[in-house]
Amino acid sequence: MNSPRTRFYRDKVNGKFMGVCAGVADYTGVDVLWVRLGFLILAFSMGWPFLVYFALGILAPKKPGHLYSDRQEQRFWQGVRQSPARTAREVRAQFRDIDRRLADVESFYVNSNPRLSAEIEKLR
Repeated sequence: MNSPRTRFYRDKVNGKFMGVCAGVADYTGVDVLWVRLGFLILAFSMGWPFLVYFALGILAPKKPGHLYSDRQEQRFWQGVRQSPARTAREVRAQFRDIDRRLADVESFYVNSNPRLSAEIEKLR
């Protein structure tokens, strides 16, 4: 089952009519203005996008208000939806960076405090 943050939702809060274009913009991370312009161009040139719009407007669930805690979390989940593998690599790289920084802090405190260094060696 999909995580609630990786599903498509209608975004009634930021939407103009049924919230479908705003939902597509939220899902993909593309600015809502470009999604609306693209929809209008497709709809008036082909006609069938109106049917897809109304079907999504009726069938897609409404976006929960508490889905994201802040803008940074929203961008993260948009990245997950666009490229899960790339997002996983970025998270692993962030963890490696945190691990490296913690090792630097540990090294600094252990090297500057011989008593602490001796105590750590006794524990090993």
